[in-house]
Amino acid sequence: MSLRALRSSLIASASVLAGSVLPGTVQAQQAVTLDEISVVSTTPVGSGGGNSSQAQIFNGPGPVPPGGSVGPSAGTRLRGSEQPLYKIPSTVESVTASDLTIDRANNNLVATLARRTPGINLSDSQGNNNRVDVTYRGFTASPVQGVPQGLAVYQNGVRINEAFGDVVNFDLIPSQAIQRIDVVTGNPVFGLNALGGAVNIQMKNGFTWQGTEIAAWGGSDARTAGYLQYGKVSGPWSVYFTGDGLNDRGWRYESPSTIGRLYGDVGYRSQDSEFHLIGMAARSFYGAAAATPVDFTHRDPRAIFTYPQTTSTDVGTLQLTGRVDISPTWDLAGNAYFRRFSQTYVDGNDGNFENCSSRSSFRGFLCYQDDGFSPSAGQSQNAFRNQFLILGQQNQRIPFRANVPYGTLDTTKTEATGFGGSLQASNHDRVFDLPNTFVVGGSIDTANYSFKSSSTLGAINPNLSITTDPNNPFYGTVPGLGTTQLRSAGALGIAPSSVNGSNVYMGLYTLDTLDVTDRLSLTAGARLNFARIESADLTGFSPDVTGSHYYNKINPVAGLTYRFFDALNLYGSYSESNRAPTPLELACANPDRPCLLPNSLVADPPLKQVTGRTYEVGFRGQLPNTYDGGVITYKIGAFRTDLTNDILSLATPGNTARAYFVNVPSTQRQGIEVGSEYTADYLRVYANYALVDATFQFNGTLSSPNNPLADDGAIQVRKGNVVPLVPTHQIKAGFDYFITPDWQVGLYVQAFSSSYYRGDESNLNRKLPPYYVLNLQTKYQVTKNLEIFGLINNLTNNRYATFGTFAEPGTVAGNLRISDPRTTTLAQPLSIYAGIRYAFGADPVPMSPEPIIRKY
Repeated sequence: MSLRALRSSLIASASVLAGSVLPGTVQAQQAVTLDEISVVSTTPVGSGGGNSSQAQIFNGPGPVPPGGSVGPSAGTRLRGSEQPLYKIPSTVESVTASDLTIDRANNNLVATLARRTPGINLSDSQGNNNRVDVTYRGFTASPVQGVPQGLAVYQNGVRINEAFGDVVNFDLIPSQAIQRIDVVTGNPVFGLNALGGAVNIQMKNGFTWQGTEIAAWGGSDARTAGYLQYGKVSGPWSVYFTGDGLNDRGWRYESPSTIGRLYGDVGYRSQDSEFHLIGMAARSFYGAAAATPVDFTHRDPRAIFTYPQTTSTDVGTLQLTGRVDISPTWDLAGNAYFRRFSQTYVDGNDGNFENCSSRSSFRGFLCYQDDGFSPSAGQSQNAFRNQFLILGQQNQRIPFRANVPYGTLDTTKTEATGFGGSLQASNHDRVFDLPNTFVVGGSIDTANYSFKSSSTLGAINPNLSITTDPNNPFYGTVPGLGTTQLRSAGALGIAPSSVNGSNVYMGLYTLDTLDVTDRLSLTAGARLNFARIESADLTGFSPDVTGSHYYNKINPVAGLTYRFFDALNLYGSYSESNRAPTPLELACANPDRPCLLPNSLVADPPLKQVTGRTYEVGFRGQLPNTYDGGVITYKIGAFRTDLTNDILSLATPGNTARAYFVNVPSTQRQGIEVGSEYTADYLRVYANYALVDATFQFNGTLSSPNNPLADDGAIQVRKGNVVPLVPTHQIKAGFDYFITPDWQVGLYVQAFSSSYYRGDESNLNRKLPPYYVLNLQTKYQVTKNLEIFGLINNLTNNRYATFGTFAEPGTVAGNLRISDPRTTTLAQPLSIYAGIRYAFGADPVPMSPEPIIRKY
C-alpha cells in the first residue's frame, strides 16, 4: 500500500462517526473536505441524551440518517446543544479514541490527557499512575479525599464527581470504551465544580463502534492486562460491550494494582429518536499510597513509608439516555441514572502518642500529643491535659511504654448511593431571520452517603510495617496493642466517626447562540445552582457535625466568536462559576479538631462556597493544503480566573495526614496557551506551550507545622505567592510517523518547570526540580486482523517527582530516622510494555472513523 493510498484511506476514515451509519449497513468511505472539523456539545447532555453526537464534521458529507432521509445540504442537522467549534467562545481541547490507543498499555485515560492537552500537569501523591491528581490551569480533579476539587467531570452526561468529597476516579473508566473527551472551559452550564472547566467524556455504543476485538499486553513490574470489546448493529438496535483487567506489583514496594472494569450499552434508534440503556461496574485495589521521606528514596528509589496503605473501590452505574425530535427544529434529550460507590481505605500511620503530661491526672498512660492545641478560656492545665488521655472502645486506659514507636491502623469506609437525571430542550428556529440555537434544561443529582472511620493501636516495626499484635517480635509484649475505636477523652485529634448524610444538587440553565452574520456569533446564558448538604453524627463525639447547609448562585456567561476566514477565528468570553463545599470539607473545618484525612469527621464552623470569574480570549484556525497536502491547526489564547473564598486543606502538628479546611479570601489562575499541529497522511506533529500562573491574592497566616521555615507551625502568605504543585511553564511535543504503511512510530516529550512543595504556600523553601519525560510507542499491522504494539514510558529513565510535601523530622522506628523534612513520590521509572491486538472477522471493521485533525 503506497503512502498516497494510505492518505486516501485516512482522509476517508475522517468523514463521519461510525455511529451515524444506517443501521444494518456498512458506511461507504469517501473523501471529505475538512472545512469544519468538530462539533462540540456545549452542555453535558449530548444529542443522544448524554451519548456521543452523530455529527462530527459540519459542512462535510453528513451521516446517512436512519430511514434514508437526507438532511440539509449544508450538513447534518445539529441537535441539542451541539455547535461547530468556530461558534464556541471559549477553549475546547479534545482527545479522540485514536489518541487513547497510543497509550493503550498504560490502561488509563489520564496519560493521554496529560500528553496532549496544554495546561494539564499530573501530580502523583499516591505512587501509582492510575491514581494521580489531574491539574488543569491550576484546578484539580483528584481521586484522593481531602484534595479541593475544581473540575467538573461528566460521563455520558452524568456528573461523576463522587457524592462525599467530589473526588474523581478516572481509573474506573475503561479507556478502550471512550469515544471522545472534551475539556471545556468558561461554561457554567456544566454546573458545580466547573471553576477551571469541565471534562466531558463520551463513551462508545453499538452505533459508533462495530466489530470484535481483543488485546493483551504485559511488561515492567509484572504487569499483565487485556480487554475484549464487541459492537454490533442489527436493524434499529445496537449493542456494545467491553471488559478489561490489569494487575501489576507497582514500581515501589508494597504497591500492587488490580483493576477490573465492565461496560455495556444497548441502543435503539428510529428516524426521530434514540435511546440507550447503559451499565458499568468497576473494582480496583491499590497498595502503598503516600509520599516517602527523601532520606529513604536517596538510598532506595522504591522505598515507601509506613504501611499497609490499601485502597479498595467499587462503583456500579445504571443509566438511561434518550433523545426525541419533536419537530424539525425542536428536540428533547435527557438521562436518568443510579450510581453506587463504595471505598475502603486502610492506612498505617505514626500514632502521635506520648506519655501523659505530669500536669495531667494520668501520668504513665498513653495520651495524644497536645502540640498545636491551646486551653480554652478559664480552663485549668489539669483539665486541658486530661482531655488527651487515649481510651479504647470500652473506655479503657492504655499503659504507656517507653521506646515503643506507637502507630495506628486507620480504617475508613465511604459509601454513597446516588440517583438523578437531566432534561433539556433545544430549538434551532431562526430569530429575526437569523440562525439561532436555544437550549434550556435542568438537572438534579441526589445522594445518600455514610462515612465511618476508626483507629486501632499498633506499633511501627523496623521495616515500617504497622502491626497490632500485643506480642510484638521486636518490642516484646506491649500492653494495649490491638485496641480498637481509639479516641482521646475530649475527642480532640482522634476519635471514631460515623456520619450519615445526603446531598441535593439542582440546576436550571439556558444558553443561546445567535449568528448575527455568517461570521459573527453571539452567545449568552446562565445557570442557577442550588445545593443542600445534610449530615448527622451517629457517635455523639461530634454533635456539631449534625446540620444542614444551603448554597445557591446564578452564574452567567457571555461571549462571541468572529470568523475572519478559515485560518483565523477570534473567540472571547466572560463567565462565572461556583462550587459548594463538600460534606467532608464542611465537617472538617475546625483547626482545634482536625481530621485524619480521610479518616475522621469533626465539628465545624461553616465554610463559604467558592465563586469564580473567568475571562478568556484567543485566536484559532486551520491552514489546509500546506506542505505535502497536510493541514495545520493552531490556537493562541489567554485566560484568567479569579476565585473568592477558595478552600484550602491545611496540615496540623504531628502528622501531615491530619488536616482541616479553611476559606481564604482570594486566589487567581491566569496564563497563556499556544498550540499547533500538522497532520498529513503519514505524519502527525504537534507542539504546545502553557504558562500557568496560579497565585494567592491575599496576605495572611496559614498552618504548615512541618514546613522547616515555619514560625511555631505557621507560615506567612503574601499576595503573589505561587500555589504549590503547579509548574508555571509546561511544554509538550510529539510526532507519529508511518515508516511504512503498516509500521508506525511515535515519540512524545513533556517538560515542566519547578513547583513548590505542598505546605510551602509561603514559597520560602527550595522547589521540586524541573523535569522532562520522554515516551516512545510503536505498532505494526502484521495482517489486517493482527497488530503488535509496544510502549516505553520514561525512555531516558529520568528520576523526578511530581509531588512533594513535608514530614516531621525525628526517629521513626529502630534505626530509621528522618533528618530532611521533605517527602516526595518519585515518578514511574523506565517501563516497557508490549502486546497484541486482534480484530476478528474476514473484513474487520476499523476503529470508529473520526476527524484526523486536532480539534483546537
